[in-house]
Amino acid sequence: MAGRSPRMVAIQTGVAVGLLSLAGTLIALWITGVEEAYWVPVGVGIIVGLVGYLLVYRQLGLYIQDRVRIIYKTIRRFKGSTNHVHLNMGDDIVDQVNRDVMAWADSQIEEISHLRETDTFRKEFIGNLAHELKTPIFNIQGFILTLLEGGMEDPEINRKFLLKAAKNVERMSGLLEDLDVITRMEAGGLEIDMRPFDLLEILKETLESLEPKAKRNHIKLKLKKGMDGTRVMVRGDAPKIVQVLTNLLVNSINYGKEGGQTELRFYDADESVLIEVADNGIGIREQDLPRVFERFYRVDKSRSRHAGGSGLGLAIVKHILEAHDQTISVRSTIGEGSTFSFTLQKA
Repeated sequence: MAGRSPRMVAIQTGVAVGLLSLAGTLIALWITGVEEAYWVPVGVGIIVGLVGYLLVYRQLGLYIQDRVRIIYKTIRRFKGSTNHVHLNMGDDIVDQVNRDVMAWADSQIEEISHLRETDTFRKEFIGNLAHELKTPIFNIQGFILTLLEGGMEDPEINRKFLLKAAKNVERMSGLLEDLDVITRMEAGGLEIDMRPFDLLEILKETLESLEPKAKRNHIKLKLKKGMDGTRVMVRGDAPKIVQVLTNLLVNSINYGKEGGQTELRFYDADESVLIEVADNGIGIREQDLPRVFERFYRVDKSRSRHAGGSGLGLAIVKHILEAHDQTISVRSTIGEGSTFSFTLQKA
């Protein structure tokens, strides 16, 4: 507001001093009886008021700018900026400084919150990674020690334990490979080759490739009735969409109920196709839904580790779909199952 600007304060002070000088001069002339020199008090009032305005404006400006520049110097030091601030003496400087300080404080609070979240995520990530690697390493160590302590002499035992050690090595290798993939994705190293392909063909091939795993877990995989026999052309990177479908299906198999089923279905959605992977498994708690796509986040830690998952599958799915400019969502009910949905652009 202009009423509180240094310039307006100087003007008001100059006018007040000028009026006081005018009044004082008039009183002095009246006492001395000199009434003809009426122009003298007017001239004195104008001159004194002008001088008062200039003195107040200069001194007030110097005082405020000296104090304010200290504040801005502190802000620039924390922001790492070398820009010099320009103060307009016709504006409300206090209000301007208050706004700038509040904006800086808000940015600092936001940055501190971001750093805290990053630090928490880093600690969780390191802890989860250590735990994921520790399990297969301890298993391998146990198998090898058993063999060294006499198990090698028994052909049946040494083969059994070597196969178990090999399985854990494979699990650890898969974990490191998934970690390498998602690190490259997050660093912007994921290349997407957008081409038209038949979605229905991809769905059928993925279901067939996972049929043996599903049978071992007593899970039935199927394509929704009425969704075969026609071509469904979409645009995307076919091998990476296969990876998305594979990760979602493997996830549903790992968390499925014995004798349960997982259904693949798709729907026309104007300029895109909606794909859903639905199961009737154990389901996901509502409080876990926002975090299911985080790295190493597990809904049922004991069960998923027993199933041998890396904990990175859904995070990889999310990054692949984001690279396609698409999103993935999940809805779930405990004890009834989960449905993961994503879209692909029509060819």
